Amino acid sequence: MRASLIQIAVDPDESVNSRRQRVASLIAAQRGADLVVLPELWPVGAFAYTAFADEAEPLQGPTHDIMAKAAADAGVWLHAGSFVERAADGTLYNTALVFTPEGERAAAYRKIHRFGFDKGEAVMMGAGEELVTVTLPQTTLGLATCYDLRFPEMFRDLVDAGAETLIVAAGWPERRRAHWTLLAQARAVENQSYVLAVGTAGTHAGIQQAGHSIVVDPWGEVLAEAGADEEVLTVEFDPSKVAATREQFPALKDRRLGLAPPETGE
Repeated sequence: MRASLIQIAVDPDESVNSRRQRVASLIAAQRGADLVVLPELWPVGAFAYTAFADEAEPLQGPTHDIMAKAAADAGVWLHAGSFVERAADGTLYNTALVFTPEGERAAAYRKIHRFGFDKGEAVMMGAGEELVTVTLPQTTLGLATCYDLRFPEMFRDLVDAGAETLIVAAGWPERRRAHWTLLAQARAVENQSYVLAVGTAGTHAGIQQAGHSIVVDPWGEVLAEAGADEEVLTVEFDPSKVAATREQFPALKDRRLGLAPPETGE
């Protein structure tokens, strides 16, 4: 399976619409890939909180439509990163989209864990409530966004739902880049899954982004890692290695905690 992670630089001097068109061109250049993955909130910038309300879109707005067309034009499965969604009731969400190679929306995931503690995303956006997996011909994706990476129970639940390849779209800051790499490898090892984690480059509202998108295999080996600037990180990986790893080293079968309790008769 061939995946291309597009580590987008978010330049505050580039308009959102110009960036959408530029990213669509980058996706078009990935024809031949099976899967393309974009980072978190690339239309506006993950830390550009003051722009969230002005740049919010309905679920099927400009970003949705341009990304759907880009997926169809390239003939790829596209995880289109995330954008600021404005729901019908006015609530903002950090929402990720996945499209089929025909340009049909396969899934929408609203970020469950909001970052910021008592400011920023944590108070400006609603929290998603549903785990999302997407079945591709080669593998089943489990979707997560940025701060979700710090919550291992979410990833274990995604694995229980059938995920074999964990996608993390992020806008991760440079000052915590060591955590980014460590946690991506940890989520891969403990879940015996691939992790494809893609971040942004550039500076959002004065916050330098980490870049360093990374692909980790089910044994925790780093298959590919980007640098700090905008680039396309392309990697070939074998989805069957997930089942093989879980069979060779069946740690997941030895779980004692976090499992659904057995049903009891009356």
